[in-house]
Amino acid sequence: MKRVVLAMSGGVDSSASAVLLKEQGYEVIGLFMRTGVHSEEGDTRADHKKGCCSVVDAGDARRVADRLDIPYYALNFEREFDKIIDYFSDEYLAGRTPNPCVVCNNYLKFGQLWEFGKQLDADFIATGHYARILTGPTGEPELHKGLDPEKDQSYVLNGIKRDILKHLLFPVGAYQKSEIRAYAAKAGLAEVATKPDSVEICFVPNGDHASVIRKRRPDLQTAGNVVDTEGTVLGQHDGYERYTIGQRKGLGIAAAGKRYVLNILPETNTVVLGEREGLMSAGLTASRVNWLIDTPAEPLRCAVKIRYRNAGSPGTVTVTENDGATVVFDEPQSAVTPGQSVVFYEGSRVLGGGWIESRQ
Repeated sequence: MKRVVLAMSGGVDSSASAVLLKEQGYEVIGLFMRTGVHSEEGDTRADHKKGCCSVVDAGDARRVADRLDIPYYALNFEREFDKIIDYFSDEYLAGRTPNPCVVCNNYLKFGQLWEFGKQLDADFIATGHYARILTGPTGEPELHKGLDPEKDQSYVLNGIKRDILKHLLFPVGAYQKSEIRAYAAKAGLAEVATKPDSVEICFVPNGDHASVIRKRRPDLQTAGNVVDTEGTVLGQHDGYERYTIGQRKGLGIAAAGKRYVLNILPETNTVVLGEREGLMSAGLTASRVNWLIDTPAEPLRCAVKIRYRNAGSPGTVTVTENDGATVVFDEPQSAVTPGQSVVFYEGSRVLGGGWIESRQ
């Protein structure tokens, strides 16, 4: 019997994963990450939508583990998670748009949790992500998209190290989300079967990321001017951390026609607005690229995904020094955003990914 440590969030996906793994004959050990993030006062099960780290979630995860008669550990990762919130704040203050879910996966779920799993002599680590590990033609494990295109989470898994793929299990990745909800209900997990999906960053429960940053960095002065591409002042803003590349709503500027955030200049606290055409980029540069294949020696033709809700576009990736890469799109792409992940695909297979540094 193979031993699996399962990251249990208290949501339907990880709970159904526990049932599936048990049915497949694995010895399952549940792990819950205590991050130090707490629900807001008055938060209830009905309106709770984070689904990853609250008191409500911890209680749900423990009840599922008890019902399935599997060992359950709640691990204190508050100090480690605090570093992720610092990263989140500092990226916005650098004029970039962070992706904390990718960092959490790389550092905690497939880093720290796996280290703990090895202490328990585990053979595998499992999560409720909608992705798949398939065996390639050479017998090597490959990371692939989940079968449900609306729920596929392979994009946020691009930083997983290649040598850990053989130790990964994604039990729900071969199912549609509706099937998983029905499966959880049939297994007697009615409370989690109807639980809302996670739709927010867990430490930004009200969607106001700027308030998180200001609590972290209360002494910073980030107010400044909103200008057009010619440098003409259109108005003022109370903090450039409130903006991201491509943003159109909530600009606080009255103007004829649609305006978009084209650039954020933290050195002068300036937000630059312009027309949609100004968002188009022929390519990008990336850093800290993690390859799940042998590092390409020649330019690589593949599909390139620049954000989670991006379908992916054909392009050419060229490896550069110091784990970097350049991408040239076949057709210009809109709102290439520094700080976000860029992920490379061949069909459903994830070839690798990195962090967007600049657009071209």
